[in-house]
Amino acid sequence: MLTERHLEIFVALAEEEHFGAAAQRVGITQPPLSQGLRRLEALLGVRLFERERGVFLTEEGALLLPHARRALAALAELRETGAREHADGRRLRLGLAPEVPAPLAADVAAAPVRAGDRARISTVTAPTASLLSDVASGRLDLAVVRHPSVLHGLAAGQVILLPTWILTPAGSATPAGPAGPDRPADSGGAAEAGSAAEAGSAAGAGGTAVRRLPVAVRPRGEAPAAHDLFVDTLASRGRRVETVVVADERAGLALVAAGQAVLVTADETLTASRVERRRATDPPLPLRLRVVWNPRRSGAASEDPAATARLLENVLAEGAAR
Repeated sequence: MLTERHLEIFVALAEEEHFGAAAQRVGITQPPLSQGLRRLEALLGVRLFERERGVFLTEEGALLLPHARRALAALAELRETGAREHADGRRLRLGLAPEVPAPLAADVAAAPVRAGDRARISTVTAPTASLLSDVASGRLDLAVVRHPSVLHGLAAGQVILLPTWILTPAGSATPAGPAGPDRPADSGGAAEAGSAAEAGSAAGAGGTAVRRLPVAVRPRGEAPAAHDLFVDTLASRGRRVETVVVADERAGLALVAAGQAVLVTADETLTASRVERRRATDPPLPLRLRVVWNPRRSGAASEDPAATARLLENVLAEGAAR
């Protein structure tokens, strides 16, 4: 079996070019060093050194030496990280759905520390389906996920509703919201913003037909139940809903700026030039969030994960009220 000691012998002998000096550097005598080198060469299936006139790397040894150095460095980093984690004590591992606006996500992650918890905070951003799996397996202690979701035995707090905005191309005659009646263009030639889900043609000024734009959405597999509720709400007035899948809200914003989609977002700072924003109120399209945890796991996050969850909920509720 290849060991760290084998790599130390290899690197020391390559740099010292002397068996005695290499043995002293590694902290062993010369016979065990020679034995370790022979064992390493047998494991690798190559001759690493020429030994006839001094000690010199072979061509194969020169090729393998950088790999050995990187492996030793990685092992050293692993030990240092482990020691640091042990010294730092408890860690709160928190997951956040990507739909949570960045400023609010930062406040949520900081909430336990601001409340006096001395645990180190680590956060990951991932789709709701991945977060639920990670909480169930113990890889995360708590997560803020989209609602509704199939929880499979996980505990969950109250549902928090964040207000959202509809982003549309500036001057677009495309309605933006759930389907409603067609709206004629105003005297400037642009129709009043209406429903994001209308999927036919809207009458512009002078009776010219304009194409309604699809709604940019993240992949359904990231949060199936929440995705379906969103689309069903858009279609609540009986119109067919057209969507276009995007990787994230930045990609959705790019489509809006290009005049190719509309976007519903809870991020009040998300905008670009030639993009118009308005509150999604007709009907409301809130971002529904919940904090989840696994009641069957007593991780390092908190002696009372439900109390930590309530702390996070309070921050989410404050964000929703702003």
